[in-house]
Amino acid sequence: MTKQTLRSGGRKASTADERYYRRGLGLKKEIQPVIDFEYGSAIVSLIRERDFELQAGRILLRLAKSSGFCYGVDRAVDYAYESRRKFPDRRILLVGEIIHNPHVNRRLREMEIEFLYPSDAGEFDFSDVTVDDVVIIPAFGVTLHDFEALRALDCILVDTTCGSVLNVWKRVEGYARDGFTSIIHGKHWHEETRATSSQVLKHEDGKFLIVRDMEQAQLVCSYVRGEGERASFMQLFAESVSDGFDPDLHLEKIGVANQTTMLASESLAIAAQLGEAIADRWGSEEMPDRFRSFDTICSATQKRQDAVKDMMEDPPDLMVVIGGYNSSNTNQLAYLCGLYTTTYHIEDASCIDTVRGRITHKPLGADETVTEGTWLPDGDISIGITAGASTPNSKLGEAVERIVRGAGYDPSGLLRP
Repeated sequence: MTKQTLRSGGRKASTADERYYRRGLGLKKEIQPVIDFEYGSAIVSLIRERDFELQAGRILLRLAKSSGFCYGVDRAVDYAYESRRKFPDRRILLVGEIIHNPHVNRRLREMEIEFLYPSDAGEFDFSDVTVDDVVIIPAFGVTLHDFEALRALDCILVDTTCGSVLNVWKRVEGYARDGFTSIIHGKHWHEETRATSSQVLKHEDGKFLIVRDMEQAQLVCSYVRGEGERASFMQLFAESVSDGFDPDLHLEKIGVANQTTMLASESLAIAAQLGEAIADRWGSEEMPDRFRSFDTICSATQKRQDAVKDMMEDPPDLMVVIGGYNSSNTNQLAYLCGLYTTTYHIEDASCIDTVRGRITHKPLGADETVTEGTWLPDGDISIGITAGASTPNSKLGEAVERIVRGAGYDPSGLLRP
């Protein structure tokens, strides 16, 4: 292979192609049958073919028109499988989890891909990584520090960072370059937000502040307007700001971005509120020099949230949301559904006990799951179904089968001509 300049989120490195893979490993056709077998679902395909609705006995199944694996997740999983096929005899390491889905991550462990987990402080230890190892960067990306540490080790890198995440990185790096503080709507402990915020550190004076929700954003707005109290402000955001952050200095020029899996409508509302605060403090004529906001919302996240909103124009009797409990985008879908109808967020089909008629789910905002009996009402009922972007069709299909069986209908009958 020839040498060329490679790029990951704006970082350049001159190296041979075989040490860094950003655009696949050339084995897509070879691994596709395996992917289809392990993650496909005939029932899900059938529901989509029937205009996203299917009658199963007394149950009307309604599937959101956009659900399950997104392009970025598809790509990350493909690259992991390609890596094992291309390097059958090498040790393969994964920085964190490829995506937030327990089934997919369990399957990768079965393929003898080793997971590296961070310390409580969020730091990874790469001291055991050698030049002969293959290291996979997850769809969330990694921090600038971790990427540079891995490059210095000269191990083989397979970079699955999602393109939507890279787009956010470009924005916050541009903010820092031009002297704007990045206000990031996200969870400060989340892998993606940690990676995104690190991009501002490419510039010596780069600064960031992470807001979790509209409530925190309103506190920032108050401070921008000169109404906040410095000590309490810094205490609240102690874990969510860059080193040397000074609210009296670094909130004078701000640019807004977001973790791609957050609630899109809230991200847009936060940006609007921050813009109003800047205008109130400095005057609308100062806005071009003091405020920037670009649409960094992931299109896949937006489509899945929009599909739920469309379904809620005529809400089903209840909603089942399938996906990892630590999946941010799945939790946002559950939140949206809960605004309109009874909603159950389950991790996978095993949460549905068809023998006892019970369901184990995570209520919105709860840290622990609960188990409820007789969750399916008697009589005719419509059940809406959606799944987070890290949930494969196979897991969605298994949940559909258990829902149908729990209502006394044989799911195999759905696939008969």
